[in-house]
Parts: sequence; structure tokens; C-alpha cells
Amino acid sequence: MNDLSNNLPRRYVVDVNGRRVLVGLTLEETSEFERLDASLTLLHRDDAGAPEPVTGPERRWRELYGKHDVAWLRWMADLRTSRDTNLPVFN
Repeated sequence: MNDLSNNLPRRYVVDVNGRRVLVGLTLEETSEFERLDASLTLLHRDDAGAPEPVTGPERRWRELYGKHDVAWLRWMADLRTSRDTNLPVFN
């Protein structure tokens, strides 16, 4: 299978202080998200059974992911818009 990692849009950026953060999150939120992401096994539930209640850590993971995802989608739309407006016109 082809390695598509070079074609995937990046989700991390460098903040004004030169630190790597997820788009739309602060350094502290990025650290919290990564810690939660590594520790949560509830996100990979078996769909066969009844849904389990959402825990506090999973709720927080979803909150941070939602904040990041909205900012990332907006950022990608802005990139597409700027790219489309800067294209040369050919006749």
C-alpha cells in the first residue's frame, strides 16, 4: 500500500512561541488532548452492545477534539480560498 502520510493535511502548527500545537488548541490543551487520546480505550468500543455512558475524560476529549476540528476545517477552507484566488489565469 502507498504511504499517504506526505499527502495528508497537517493538523499541527507552530504557535507564536515556536511550540508544536494542534490547530485551534493552546499548548496546554494540546498536551491534555494527547494525554487523553493515549489513555482512552473507550473510543474504540464494540458497536454490538448497548452504548456505554460517556465518561468525564471522554467528554473532555470530545470537547477538545471538537474545538480543534472546527478550527482545522476553518483553516483548511481559508487555505483553499487563498490558493484559489492566487491562481494564474490562462486563456
